[in-house]
Amino acid sequence: MSVDPRPLTGEPLALDLLNTRWLDGEVERDLLADVDGLAPWLAGHGFDGPADEETLAALRRARTALVDVVDRDTADGLNEVLRHGRLRREVGPGGPVTRAEADSPAWLPAWSAAEDYLRLVERAPDRIRRCAHDRCVLHFFDTSRNGTRRWCSMATCGNRVKASRHHQRA
Repeated sequence: MSVDPRPLTGEPLALDLLNTRWLDGEVERDLLADVDGLAPWLAGHGFDGPADEETLAALRRARTALVDVVDRDTADGLNEVLRHGRLRREVGPGGPVTRAEADSPAWLPAWSAAEDYLRLVERAPDRIRRCAHDRCVLHFFDTSRNGTRRWCSMATCGNRVKASRHHQRA
């Protein structure tokens, strides 16, 4: 299994799926370009299903649907992904249990990311943001106390903008 090379990890599942595409300088990178990149993403989120072409295709569809809903406000694709799974409620030995189910194991990660997006929207839709740096394509969930985070990372994008402003003034 390879190491996850992305500059921003640790975001909620839906946004982390969006962030499987990023810019490395001027070059666009895609963690989901092939099955090799899929394995660290699945493992990093606790999915133990196969890192195969079927799972990769489902995740790519979910990622496209998330881009459409987050950046273009079009939900048809996300609704299509959501049709592949459901939450099953049961009573277990310790009380109520909720389990995610999908049409096939390949759809579980994609469906879970779509479901996670719904939870983020219910919690605080205004905190789902795209990095304010004009060349950055990453997204984040703003957990700052006052809700004013603008950058995917202050160390990279925020610092680039500040350095650029300083250079223009000097």
